[in-house]
Amino acid sequence: MLGQTPEDAFATPGIERDVLTSWERFLSGSSSARQQVVRSAITDSWQRCQQSAVDYRRGQAPMPIRDDRLQRLLDKRSRLVQAGASTMALARDYMLETGTVMVLTDVDGVVLRLEGDTKLALRDAVEKTHLLPGSNWSETTCGTNAIGTALETGQPIQVHATEHFCSGIHRWTCSASVIRDPIDGAVIGVIDISGLSSSYGRPALALAISAAARIEAQLLQMELDARYRLLDQCFWMLPPSDRHHAVLFDSAGRPFKASGEMSQIMRDLGAPGGQSGFPLLGSRDDQLCGTSRPAWIKEEWLKAVVHQGEHLGTVMVAPKPAASGKLVSSARGEAFADTVYSSPKMHSVVEKCRRVGKSAAPVLLLGETGVGKEVFAHGIHAASPRRNGPFIAVNCGCASRELLASELFGYVDGAFTGARRGGMAGKIEAAGRGTLFLDEIGELPLDLQPMLLRALENGEISRIGETAVRKVDFRLVVATNRNLQAEVEAQRFRKDLFYRLAVVPVDIPPLRERCEDIPLLIDHFVAQATARYGLSDRRFAPETIARLQRHDWPGNVRELRNLVESVMLTGNGELIEPSDLPETIRGSETPGERDPGLSLAESSERDLISRTLRSCNGNVTATASALGLAKSTVYAKLHRYDIRFDPGSARSSR
Repeated sequence: MLGQTPEDAFATPGIERDVLTSWERFLSGSSSARQQVVRSAITDSWQRCQQSAVDYRRGQAPMPIRDDRLQRLLDKRSRLVQAGASTMALARDYMLETGTVMVLTDVDGVVLRLEGDTKLALRDAVEKTHLLPGSNWSETTCGTNAIGTALETGQPIQVHATEHFCSGIHRWTCSASVIRDPIDGAVIGVIDISGLSSSYGRPALALAISAAARIEAQLLQMELDARYRLLDQCFWMLPPSDRHHAVLFDSAGRPFKASGEMSQIMRDLGAPGGQSGFPLLGSRDDQLCGTSRPAWIKEEWLKAVVHQGEHLGTVMVAPKPAASGKLVSSARGEAFADTVYSSPKMHSVVEKCRRVGKSAAPVLLLGETGVGKEVFAHGIHAASPRRNGPFIAVNCGCASRELLASELFGYVDGAFTGARRGGMAGKIEAAGRGTLFLDEIGELPLDLQPMLLRALENGEISRIGETAVRKVDFRLVVATNRNLQAEVEAQRFRKDLFYRLAVVPVDIPPLRERCEDIPLLIDHFVAQATARYGLSDRRFAPETIARLQRHDWPGNVRELRNLVESVMLTGNGELIEPSDLPETIRGSETPGERDPGLSLAESSERDLISRTLRSCNGNVTATASALGLAKSTVYAKLHRYDIRFDPGSARSSR
């Protein structure tokens, strides 16, 4: 129905009796479905319902799913629920005035969330009709209705009174518009406004269309934010482009950035000749990243990127072919060749890592967030006799206990619901004759720690669901920003595992303790940004560099890299002056009196919370829901960042 007109979308009140007569004739088969009084969008739907054997006497949706099943569905559709939260909260007052409810469903027509009128008459009708979270309102289930028919046609639609195919729903009027993924345009849900027939209003469809557009805009912003955070998190994972291909996939498994031409990367990696376009890795609902990967993309090339429990996407790093046409080793080349430093403190740490790299002993990397612990892990791997073996990285804080266990140790066929047929090897096995890097080791669940200790002590593991023992041969490097000794004393980390891991502890200094490296790092990041974004030559003024050397850098090297990219992209002129820096970085003129301020990540978080609070009209509950945070967390951040809501500014910005 790509050519749908407004006449097809909007219902016409006052002709309910004529529509009912046409419906009765259609059911009896005494006349064609296409009655002059009935819109083609409705008659087409009636025909689909009849072909699907929908019971025209139905008066309610099936019983909604409850409890665990509903929660699993909400978790699976959390992105859509989060994007719709603020829009539905803002529409609540309108719903109360019009005697209607706003309904958010997924692509299958299952209700995810409901907002609106809570008066007794409508509440009873809603419950009796099963217009409730967990109920299915697809067209093949409940006949012609705005939710199901919009999903079938992909077009906005009003369905009023006797236009519904099922007689028990004739007392309702509803208006719905589909919600599309802002990246690929696929239908992912519906926003619907429903009420009893007396609540009919032509503007309801316009409101549904507007709400759908607002949700799509929120989804786009969430996707762009996630991609930016993915770039931020995976920066240290990307090796030199002269020896490797790198492709970034978003949380839906769609490729969106690569180190070269996608077609050339596919040819180099052995993709079938007739394949057009880089393949998807699978949907964001897959249990493990890359579960739908083609055979020519090897599992060890992929790494899921998860930050604070959110799956941001996947990084693929694959070796380029050598002159012989075969793929070169996945080792990164000379150890610490890409590490930028001049300070004696960093020199001492790098030399220590070079020495221990030659051994097989576990290494414990300690340091604040953003100091580049994974860079050091890669350097240790490149300095080791295992440099030609795989380098496998796993973030222990990125997933649930069950998912992390299966990722580390693998599983056998039928080990759990959703397990891949034939089972799967874990990352410990994948790191055979190479290096396993476990980031955020302090997050490793207590009950998995003895299994890791056994792998270290005896070189043995068992996949989940099997009793057989498998021999493994890997070198372990771990990292954390926690005080593991304190974690041991608090009985949150096993003492025996701690002493096994802490054979060679390496403290990586924070950036504020090696400020003499900042000019070198700035030059390095300027060159990278210039090449990556095709920018003209720019340089930092000496007083700008001096100002940056006085900053505390709570986000360390990662924060500095983000700042350099930001001012390179947004500043004017060849010379970057102190005035081009963010206010949080400029701070006070006097080093001894300066306020260290917020990091770039904290500033971004403050802006996001402030914008969301404003869009939710100061409603903290709606803000928490939109951000996917606990209300107590939002209150704490409002206090920390001194965010206040000004109703006047919200009105003026509309």
